[in-house]
Amino acid sequence: MNYPTLRDIIFAAGIEYPSCSMEFYLRNLKPPPMKKPIDPLEAHFWSGHDLRRPLELLDAFFDYAHLDEYKEVLSGALLHTGREEVYHRKHPGDVFLFYTALRSFVKASYRLSQTKKWQVKEGILCISVLHQASLDKQEYADPLSVFRNAFATHTSGHYENFLCELVHLALCPYDDSGGYDLLTPYLQLVKMLDAAQLIRERGVERVQKGSTPAG
Repeated sequence: MNYPTLRDIIFAAGIEYPSCSMEFYLRNLKPPPMKKPIDPLEAHFWSGHDLRRPLELLDAFFDYAHLDEYKEVLSGALLHTGREEVYHRKHPGDVFLFYTALRSFVKASYRLSQTKKWQVKEGILCISVLHQASLDKQEYADPLSVFRNAFATHTSGHYENFLCELVHLALCPYDDSGGYDLLTPYLQLVKMLDAAQLIRERGVERVQKGSTPAG
């Protein structure tokens, strides 16, 4: 049985030979592009799982603790930064666990701020400011805008540094804030928590072709 030669294959492909050498053929025989690996969100310490997708992390994050618990820890830590008293004195390790969860949350929040393929499904009409929590009407209607605004001028590292500084000061028995602005990133993080809760409640959907995400 006669097998086709390289010349036969090239001729069948419509490429003139000998203008096409073996080197040319191999150089243009490229493998399909590989997908870029998704970095982990460092959630294994508190969740026990290697989570890499932001929506999966939100589910694990709010299963780990309720929204009000995260807000309580953040506000309690903030209040103790200017006191000569250790926050959660009997169980300071609990504060560190919340820190690791919130750090993963910040990483997931940054990825949410970059998404252009997804949008949050429409929610019920807001009939009370209580439903909005820390969000204004526009942010309540488009929770992803909270993340875009939060990372428009700051990196995820900015919020991670804030969390580290906040926990450090809250667990120190003296006031050593040194004029560090803790209030601004604190308020922005609370907004992100409220927005994340809405995203989890409403779910997301793909942005239709020809349209743009809200905001």
